[in-house]
Amino acid sequence: MPDTESSWSPLEPDQLSAAAGPAWTVTLLPTAESTNAAAPPVAGSILVADHQTAGRGRLDRRWETPPGTALTFSAVVDPELADQDWPLLPLATALAVAEGVRRAADVDPRLKWPNDLLLPGDPDDGKLAGILLERVANPEDSDRPLAVIGIGINVGMTREQLPVPTATSLAIAGAHVDRTQVFHEVVAALTRVLDRLSDDPASVLEQYRGACTTLGRHVEVHLPDGTVLTGLAEDVDRHGRLVVDGKPVGAGDVVHVRPT
Repeated sequence: MPDTESSWSPLEPDQLSAAAGPAWTVTLLPTAESTNAAAPPVAGSILVADHQTAGRGRLDRRWETPPGTALTFSAVVDPELADQDWPLLPLATALAVAEGVRRAADVDPRLKWPNDLLLPGDPDDGKLAGILLERVANPEDSDRPLAVIGIGINVGMTREQLPVPTATSLAIAGAHVDRTQVFHEVVAALTRVLDRLSDDPASVLEQYRGACTTLGRHVEVHLPDGTVLTGLAEDVDRHGRLVVDGKPVGAGDVVHVRPT
């Protein structure tokens, strides 16, 4: 019996290119430390790693996934956004990844502010996917920065292969899906959501508010200086910040957000 997802869901360059569609240029690497670090600064490009050995998250958190068990890629885009709307990009990406996973695997991820995807578990929800967005210089136009959108989705991991006990995977949830199909649905959803974000940021933010399960819950917000803000998560404001008891906090200023 095969023990890794790569044995029954291989990634092939031609299939990935077809799955992404003609608007994207897709490169597949057998191994990469970090797809965000390796992605070229070219709008419309996607770098996929069959095995990511040093994935990066917020606050420079790092992890490694077993070969063939995760879908890890970075899409480089010109989001065509005003500076004030850039903080909405991670939220929009979370919406897109949730939509794509829902279509590919028939599961219903929950969005935790700012951009984690969770699946219901016993006793707690488990993290299915993470997103890291970085702003980089555009070599063709210094006035139009590019966004590198890194996405990691746990697809075929067993419980023993999870990077942390609080994670989960589509396989653990009972969804045995092909990574290329997940890629297809997520990239298609990302394309749609980014187009909407460029045209109407307010509507994407409103959709995110409706999907974010952090809102309406009492939370603890752990800040880098060690202090903890507790209260009701009331809103996500126009700048993508979580509003807790009237105080807005940005994703870059938060270590953890946990329900109480």
